[in-house]
Amino acid sequence: MDKKDKLKEVVDQAIASQHVPHVKLKKMGPTSVDIDKLTKPSKETHQEYWGKGLTYLAIVLIIVLVVSIIGFVGYHGLATFVSDHVNVIHFLTSTDLDPGEGKNHVGAAVMIVTSFLVTLLAALVATPFAIAIALYMTEYSSKKGANFLQSVTELLVGIPSVVYGFLGLTIIVPVIRKLFGGTGFGILAATLVLFVMVLPTITSLTVDSLKAVPSHFRKASMALGSTHWQTIYHVVLRVATPRILTAVIFGMARAFGEALAVQMVIGNAVLMPYNLVSPSATLTSQLTSQMGNTVMGTLPNNALWSLALLLLIMSLVFNFLVKLIGKKGQK
Repeated sequence: MDKKDKLKEVVDQAIASQHVPHVKLKKMGPTSVDIDKLTKPSKETHQEYWGKGLTYLAIVLIIVLVVSIIGFVGYHGLATFVSDHVNVIHFLTSTDLDPGEGKNHVGAAVMIVTSFLVTLLAALVATPFAIAIALYMTEYSSKKGANFLQSVTELLVGIPSVVYGFLGLTIIVPVIRKLFGGTGFGILAATLVLFVMVLPTITSLTVDSLKAVPSHFRKASMALGSTHWQTIYHVVLRVATPRILTAVIFGMARAFGEALAVQMVIGNAVLMPYNLVSPSATLTSQLTSQMGNTVMGTLPNNALWSLALLLLIMSLVFNFLVKLIGKKGQK
């Protein structure tokens, strides 16, 4: 007796022994069972195979895309050091950026310092506002008020960066020029523009982190006699701190990689900033303003690709920090 015969015998016995026929089997008799149909993959099984196949294909394509981007940027970025023989230490520490004069004039220190200054200042300014807004939305506001603030936050996210840059160019730069003198361009203008741009990102993620705090933590604190603010300060914020730090890092990554808005208000002068209102340049602003003025394969072009490689490395560092803080938060 083969497998099909054994299966048919088992099915026939099951149908014959039913006292209350199943709704799908009530019109079936022992001789009307199609064993071949039972042993073949069903339509749902084929759909599952297709779903798994498409999912694995998408994962493979994403992996190939990421590896291709890293490989492409890395290949062109390392050409400055491999083909043009520029010293890595000199590249990272020198403030002289004029690749047309030779390999001894390729320095990225100005852009590195300015990029970190703008990013850190924007995060320092935006974080208190983001936490305050998130606390109001989750702890004090009514549902309608929270929904309204959520809509405003989403609206800020949807505004193109060129609009932020134009507003900074027409409003913030003239105000800074009037108050502090100079041209108005510089780190301060870029910080204020990035503050508005990263505020929605940090706020949204902070709201999610506060909502993730279990409600029984709040109830337990209240039961011990704590006030609402004491519960927020000593319990909610401390539990949500790892997630809030993750939100801040995401905001910093957003600020570090912003190009067009910063380019419009920072001045694009490759000069080490000596104050907040002196024109300077970031990695992104230098890339967007100069990439179209170089020839592929030349030293000036390779130097810009090296700046792009620095941006890519910093993005990976930010992602690593997010993972690291996330693991500590889980503990």
